[in-house]
Amino acid sequence: MSTQQTVRLQADEVEGSEALRIDSERASQLVDALNTDLAATQMLYHQLKKHHWNVEGAEFRDLHLFLGEAADEAEEFADELAERAQALGGAPVSSPSAISEQSPVEAEDENVYDIRTSLANDMQMYGDMIEMLRDHVALAERLNDPTTAHMLRENLIEVEDAAHHIEHYLEDDTLVVESAMQ
Repeated sequence: MSTQQTVRLQADEVEGSEALRIDSERASQLVDALNTDLAATQMLYHQLKKHHWNVEGAEFRDLHLFLGEAADEAEEFADELAERAQALGGAPVSSPSAISEQSPVEAEDENVYDIRTSLANDMQMYGDMIEMLRDHVALAERLNDPTTAHMLRENLIEVEDAAHHIEHYLEDDTLVVESAMQ
């Protein structure tokens, strides 16, 4: 642990950005939205990794790969969100306790569930995030920040795609014979 005691920016302060021409009032609203998205994305990442590690069954390989890729996409988006919050003069939410407090989505507990339950929980989290991202795209547009709106919109495409894939995985059609499912 560092012994340096100089705080350069309080976690709840937002300076804005002279270079980006976004004042602190607008930047504060944007950073708050970005940090909410960041906290939710971090929760999603950890839940997807949990399911990636624990998936079993006839569809193991496809689900294992899908969940790993989805977690990687969430991790990449978290990095983009954090960097944008910093560019706007804010501090990205980063401690586990702050992430948990600020996240509008709640991850599963530590238990390992059947894959249908796990995927249904993932789809619920994705759905909540889709609604939130749509709201935050609109906020960024209202605050005249097309860059943040574009970044969120680009990720919204990925989030909707992942949710759509999960919806397909949860359909009742399967190649597994009935006797194997008993």
